[in-house]
Amino acid sequence: MKATQRDFAQMAPKAAARCAIHFFCGPDEAGASAAAAKVIALLPDAGERIELSGADIKADPVRLVDEARSTSLFGGTRHILVRAAGEEAHDAVQAFLQMADIGQTAGACPVVIVATSATDKSRTAKLLAKRDDGFVAMFYPPDLRAITADVRAMADAAGLRLGGDLAERIARAAGLDVRLAQSEVDKLALYLDASPQSPKLAEVQAHDEIGAKTEEDGLMPLVNVVLSGEVRKLPAELQRMREVGLSAVGVTLALERRAAQLATLSGKLAPGGDINALLDRERVFFRDKRDLNTQLRRWNAQIGRAHV
Repeated sequence: MKATQRDFAQMAPKAAARCAIHFFCGPDEAGASAAAAKVIALLPDAGERIELSGADIKADPVRLVDEARSTSLFGGTRHILVRAAGEEAHDAVQAFLQMADIGQTAGACPVVIVATSATDKSRTAKLLAKRDDGFVAMFYPPDLRAITADVRAMADAAGLRLGGDLAERIARAAGLDVRLAQSEVDKLALYLDASPQSPKLAEVQAHDEIGAKTEEDGLMPLVNVVLSGEVRKLPAELQRMREVGLSAVGVTLALERRAAQLATLSGKLAPGGDINALLDRERVFFRDKRDLNTQLRRWNAQIGRAHV
């Protein structure tokens, strides 16, 4: 089975009920991870989670089959989550399917693989795409409109009716990361005591009341200096990072989100096109426009890197 990003939500329940291996890939790691979480939540009985790395099963391809056919220490159900890169999972998936074809995986637990740097055209994906017991979906970096729609769907499921432009505001605050957006919706629903049985209206004021200051405002000056190629300003920003204790993980994630945003925007920009017009069409947050304008002038959509 193969799903597009658009029809994944529709196909996920069927895949969770019948597929042995799920393979989520593409340049949007957050989207692929969210898809994995959704499928696991849809499993009839997910049970205990066994986590493996791509390196684990690349070094020992048979290990995936062995783990899937093993029983829990306490006799309960289980599922396997693999985080891999590129084609690390290929040989293990191939070995699993060979065993499945001779009837040796009956009763095996579900396997969910999140493969960064892989695509739905990769060798691993091709092993699964045409099988009834395999599920493949590829995820691209989202745009604001898509994530805003996702936030509204999350809110509906949580029993929240979002007033005004709150859905878009949550999407922006999450940096277009669906995992962070889900966390914001969950917090808002808890604060308002909302549920599908007892829906509540959520206004901007309520979001302000639960919103704790994040590092985002502190991170973006460093991110913008790096991606704008302002080399002379970089030492001061790195010193500020150390002085105020900015998280290295937070900086990396912020760089990843901005790079994905630039890649998406640059792909939509025609040669010699009007950058400001593009930013207006894409409804880019006004505070980001100046920096994005500078960065897009250094960004090459053909080779996917900044000129500095």
